[in-house]
Amino acid sequence: MRASRLSAALALLVFLPPLAFAGDAEWRRYEIPSTGTSVDMPVSIFTRDAGQPEGGTGRRFFTNDNRADLTVQSVPNPDNDSPATFLAKKRPPAGIIYKRITSDFFVVSSIRNDRIWYNRCNRGNGTMDCVMINYPVAEKRQWDGVVTRISHTLRS
Repeated sequence: MRASRLSAALALLVFLPPLAFAGDAEWRRYEIPSTGTSVDMPVSIFTRDAGQPEGGTGRRFFTNDNRADLTVQSVPNPDNDSPATFLAKKRPPAGIIYKRITSDFFVVSSIRNDRIWYNRCNRGNGTMDCVMINYPVAEKRQWDGVVTRISHTLRS
């Protein structure tokens, strides 16, 4: 019995995606030139550039296998709405699991179709500067450190 558990544990380690070792990821600063918005990004995890996202300036990136994506975006905020007002105007979906709103930023996160979606937006000068990350629920623990670092390094 003990040998089969050890074999199962070793097999699991062999088949864990590279993200399980995200501490070893290569990180670089990504900046949106037109707004100055920047964030630390694990370029060894998000390897595919998918171009500019809809509704703002920035870039969208995918993992090689498309299981996760990251969008860095500056969204126009011409009325200089507070994070709370801006979020309310976007009419977020019901059932948000995590929500934090301050005078400088908001964070919302939930689960849809077996994927966690995470969105943080900082109040900029006429913009809301955002990171949006989507990844499999089954990989939550592996993504926690990655999401935290990306979120905490977002600058407007």
